[in-house]
Amino acid sequence: MDILHITRPAAVTGLDDIPMPSVDALAAQTLVARCPVAGETPLVQAEALAVEAGVAELWVKDERGRMGLGSFKALGAAYVIACDKERGDHRGRTYVTASAGNHGMSVAAGAHAFGAKSVVYISETVPESFAARLADQGAHVVREGATYEDSMAAAQAAADANGWALLSDSSWPGYTERPHRLMEGYLVLMAETIAQMSTPPTHIFLQAGVGGLAGACAALARQAWGGAPRIIVVEPDAAAALHGSIKAGAPTESAGPVSDMGRLDCKMPSLIALKGLARDADAFALISEGEGQAGAGAAMVAGLASSPSGAAGIAGLLALSDAQKDDLGVTAASVVLTVLSEGPAT
Repeated sequence: MDILHITRPAAVTGLDDIPMPSVDALAAQTLVARCPVAGETPLVQAEALAVEAGVAELWVKDERGRMGLGSFKALGAAYVIACDKERGDHRGRTYVTASAGNHGMSVAAGAHAFGAKSVVYISETVPESFAARLADQGAHVVREGATYEDSMAAAQAAADANGWALLSDSSWPGYTERPHRLMEGYLVLMAETIAQMSTPPTHIFLQAGVGGLAGACAALARQAWGGAPRIIVVEPDAAAALHGSIKAGAPTESAGPVSDMGRLDCKMPSLIALKGLARDADAFALISEGEGQAGAGAAMVAGLASSPSGAAGIAGLLALSDAQKDDLGVTAASVVLTVLSEGPAT
């Protein structure tokens, strides 16, 4: 595993016009609480995994049952559409996005719930079973391109051509308002976690694709717990979007093969997440395909079945060498927080 340590804040250029992640958890909690299927997800103490990792405690925020959609992403796009509903700016609208996984489910479910339409672009590598799940939620599904980035370009073109509302979970120059609000929705899970923990963690391992989950959770963790927890962002080595951008000191597209951690296989970071994590994270770790599979396997044995993407934070902790533990201050007394971001891939 490759670990990039940084001195906070990291120097990253090209982000002057990009906002920092929101920390207004109350706004998100208040609106999400109105949803009939809203409910707090559990924080699980994973004792067997803690022993395997050599730490005192390992806490897992289990998002597999979030709002019946199977992942934390239920808090994102659906929250944006709910905010549009509050302004009367949703009915009859078509929301379009690209998705490598659960973001598309949130767009489809949110649009269906609030009387709007959805179109979801997916790449050639997305399983047909997932395309069927999107269709079941009422989405019109379009396959386009070999990668998530190809699908995103197609979705943006369709939005421009048809006057549809682009609802991406990433952000770039000139496109920040909706992804900023979307990340605000993710604060709900971190606000719950902060309330559920009796003492602050010493370490937080957060997986990242474009970085929305990691950026939102890290921002609220810093507000609640200050600089004490060490925050480690975990990505596939095939998609080092944040790691590579922090190392380069500017937003940088990564190059790599298709990753089995498909939900995290994003080659370009969200700029809002990048700006926030440059301030809030302590290290950026890259895990191999084998390490990702091993983490998912260990989680399954511990009764926390997930995908290599969903268990990547756990995988990052388990993959640490003794020397890397020393560098990060991970000891037998450490209290570690991770997020199990989705259920097993279907």
